Parts: sequence; C-alpha cells; structure tokens
Amino acid sequence: MSTQTIGFAVSDADRADLDELVEYFGGGNRSAYLRATIKIMKSVKLAEELREVQAYGEQKLAEQGASLADVTAITRRVLKGRE
Repeated sequence: MSTQTIGFAVSDADRADLDELVEYFGGGNRSAYLRATIKIMKSVKLAEELREVQAYGEQKLAEQGASLADVTAITRRVLKGRE
C-alpha cells in the first residue's frame, strides 16, 4: 500500500481532544486514528445520504397522495403486474 504524508492544522483548543482520540482509537498512532475516522465518517455520510433519499421518496409519495404505510401494497401491486 502506498502512503503519503498530509499535513493538518489543529487549533490549540482542539489539540487535547485530538490527542485523547488518537490514543483511544489509534493506540497513539495518528495514522491509525485517521484510518479509523475515515471509516466512521464514511458511515455517517452514507446514513445522511440515505436519510435524504428517504425524505425524497416520502415527498414523492405524498405528492401522489400516498404514505410510507402504502409502500407494501404498492410494491405488491407492481410485482403482481410483472409476474
């Protein structure tokens, strides 16, 4: 695996928190901490994107006079039409 050193600026006020998190999540290794943080933040990003898609779907359902409670019946109706 190829690696590259990247610099980050951290305020004095955040330094103690960073050091604590690096120790806890990275065993004192900043690179290990960053790798762990990337995985966590990707999960957070995915969850936010899924919430946005869900809100979009709920909006589209509402525009058609339907709700989440109607999704099962709509799905069954569509699947029966394709069988």
